[in-house]
Amino acid sequence: MRRAGERSAGEGPVRWPAAIGWGVAATPPIAFLALFFLWPVLSLVATGLLEDGRPDLSGIPEVFGSGRTWRVIGQTVAQASLATVLSVLLGIPAAYALYKLDFPGRTLLRGLLTVPFVLPTVVVGVAFSALLGAGGPLERLGLERSFASIVAALAFFNVTVVARTVGGFWARLDDSSAMAARVLGAGRIRAWVTVTLPALGPAIASAAALVFLFSSTSFGIVLILGGREFSNVETEIYRLTVQFLDLRGAAVLSLAQFAIVGLALFASARLRGSGERAVELRAEHDAGGGAARRPERADVPALVVFGATALLLHALPILTLVARSLRGPGGDWTLANYVALVDPPDEFPLDAPVLSAVWLSVRIALVAALIAMTLGMLIALVLSRRPASPVIRRGMGLFDSLVMLPLGVSAVTLGFGLLITMHRPLGIGFDLRTSTALIPIAQALVALPLVVRVLLPVLRGIDQRLRFAAATLGADPLAVLRTIDLPMLGRSAGLALGFAFAASLGEFGATSFLVRPGAQTLPVAVAELIGHQAPGSYGAGLAGSVVLGALAAGIMLFAERLRTDQRSEF
Repeated sequence: MRRAGERSAGEGPVRWPAAIGWGVAATPPIAFLALFFLWPVLSLVATGLLEDGRPDLSGIPEVFGSGRTWRVIGQTVAQASLATVLSVLLGIPAAYALYKLDFPGRTLLRGLLTVPFVLPTVVVGVAFSALLGAGGPLERLGLERSFASIVAALAFFNVTVVARTVGGFWARLDDSSAMAARVLGAGRIRAWVTVTLPALGPAIASAAALVFLFSSTSFGIVLILGGREFSNVETEIYRLTVQFLDLRGAAVLSLAQFAIVGLALFASARLRGSGERAVELRAEHDAGGGAARRPERADVPALVVFGATALLLHALPILTLVARSLRGPGGDWTLANYVALVDPPDEFPLDAPVLSAVWLSVRIALVAALIAMTLGMLIALVLSRRPASPVIRRGMGLFDSLVMLPLGVSAVTLGFGLLITMHRPLGIGFDLRTSTALIPIAQALVALPLVVRVLLPVLRGIDQRLRFAAATLGADPLAVLRTIDLPMLGRSAGLALGFAFAASLGEFGATSFLVRPGAQTLPVAVAELIGHQAPGSYGAGLAGSVVLGALAAGIMLFAERLRTDQRSEF
């Protein structure tokens, strides 16, 4: 038992040398976010709300007095809400099948389930368009450019979020209460509804908040599948900015998006915190958890739902995309679409062969992933501390919210904001806008929250007694960090790097603003091919989508093999 006056590492009264050290560690991420995120975003908003350097708020009633504005906001909330409900309904059976049951191939299926979350939005939008559009196997349903297709495509991404968040929690949940209910006569379903489901509540609610966040800020999916008729706030900001140069309207809509995102982030942080506390309580008391078991007859409904989700929602669009990329205009099997990527006709909207775009995308994504990993590691280490001071704890909570903001702020806002602020920023001697240097910065901002969400639960799960024992034996904070924290991260760092690389490789929203002539990234090249009217351009776009999806999937599957724990959020 701990004696009075003792404290473990990271707990108790703050020691100034350690506090200063963690403050120094937090400085680079804060400076990076302030310079390349807060400044550009706030500058764009200010540009739309200022006239000759003076505040001009006349655009607010003008924008919110428009019926289209409220229709776009309503569609954003409706799309995100229905996608959240569908993702939860399909994700819980997937979590049960993959984390509570033991069967051959389970590990492979877990890895494959991660792939949809990191596939570029352009690829998923094109895949659903190929499935539901002209010439697709489900063309007769008439769902191309429909509300239903957008919701289905959003669920394609986010079933993974629910399955991994809820499944990781469920795997460590104590089953003794549910077993006791069964012994007392409750049926399997009643025991699950009355005991297990309430216990899973924090994890389900946290996953739902994240899904709503991702869905309400979707860009590529809604742009490809929704068009102008089913715009959300994100695509409407893009339309106002690019097509009409209406910065005032875009700025006002950005404020509306900030409000939606802020509520989602607040809910996610609160619910994620309650979920983590519940898991830690179980770990500390070692209550004994639910080990995976062989499937039984009663598990068939959950397995059927999971199988249907995997085949119809995930596999069918991707298989359709691959098949149609191998078809010519006459329906014959051919590699002509892939050949066109290597040797594009002059009428194609490509600056160079797609191989050049692939190589450029890989190089940029690698730089972005390294930036995100470096900053994400620092952020996770800082946020994993557990100071006794309420003031410092509140500051760390604000820091965590700041790190998550890039996930919820319009990529269009970020990209355009970088364009208007990065003209010799801070007095440096060259214009960052004339090079590709801003692209990895923007992509790192998108990947950074994912890195933190993978690493942070692992660090928070470290038994504080280990740190205390090392400190008692004379280890200084750096030695504790080197011998306890970093080794415990282990291969989770590989998973985080895979997430960062795959997310950067497929980033489209901000990148579409920042690419320079002659320097197309692969997602931008695919989007331009799909939307171009030249003969064969659409087929080449399908082939480019397959290449991009294969790259992202291969990276993620390799990173998934490095995972040894289930504590990450995704």
